[in-house]
Amino acid sequence: MFSKEESRLLRESFWTSFGKSFPRKWILYDTKLKGFSFKFHFDNKTACVVLDLEDDLENRINYWEKLVALKSILLDEYLPEAIYHEEYILDNKKEISRILVPLNKKVSIHNKNSWRDVMEFFNIHMALFEDFFLEYKDVIEG
Repeated sequence: MFSKEESRLLRESFWTSFGKSFPRKWILYDTKLKGFSFKFHFDNKTACVVLDLEDDLENRINYWEKLVALKSILLDEYLPEAIYHEEYILDNKKEISRILVPLNKKVSIHNKNSWRDVMEFFNIHMALFEDFFLEYKDVIEG
């Protein structure tokens, strides 16, 4: 078991290492679409890249409908393992919509031996997610 401080330092070390190993400017929150953001997630059990829709319900529904219409393209041409969650409840009980691409492997941010696999997964899969977004941004926005 790790203390809170040890865990914080490990997390910080992972993200610093990831940034140095794969230096690039990710889109993440800078989509120019309100409530539409990409995120990396890595904890004690899982790693994934996600697209979250967190705006008011009307905007969420609007974006969600477009993403559902593009689902076969996303799955066939970019990320076949993407999972669509129209209603996803965050730990803070907030409801959002999410598209999740999991790393189907047992990993932990506390285990440095799993870091390289996670970094490579993040780099490949977030780049594909961003490519999809950039290619279809006009459709999603429209």
